[in-house]
Amino acid sequence: MEPVSSGTNRSGQLSRQQQGAGYELIARRHLEQAGLVFEAANVRFRGGELDLIMRDQQRWVFVEVRYRRNDRFGGAAASVTRQKQQKLLRAAAIWLAMRNASFDTCDCRFDVVAITGNQLEWLPDAFNAED
Repeated sequence: MEPVSSGTNRSGQLSRQQQGAGYELIARRHLEQAGLVFEAANVRFRGGELDLIMRDQQRWVFVEVRYRRNDRFGGAAASVTRQKQQKLLRAAAIWLAMRNASFDTCDCRFDVVAITGNQLEWLPDAFNAED
């Protein structure tokens, strides 16, 4: 996995935002290599944020990217709680509604790219609106 670098703050450390952007770029490149097509990144709404929006042929793929330095507290995948899933579902519903669409009219899925240390794990269809 490539190192994350996008600038430093006054103390010479990457800010959390810069680190997050770096890991999102790693996830995006991984998904693009797997054949998904990038649509948007960091789409923010009052109720939540969509890290990556991709296309897998005709399916919208909403991707949550999570990073944890180690798995001491469960790793990156375990950090996508039910509450976080609900925020992502609401944000995706708003994004679709802005395009005159909904979960009922579009084929969608929710993926998680979990990066724990240097280990990247892609979890396609990690959760859905019916869970």
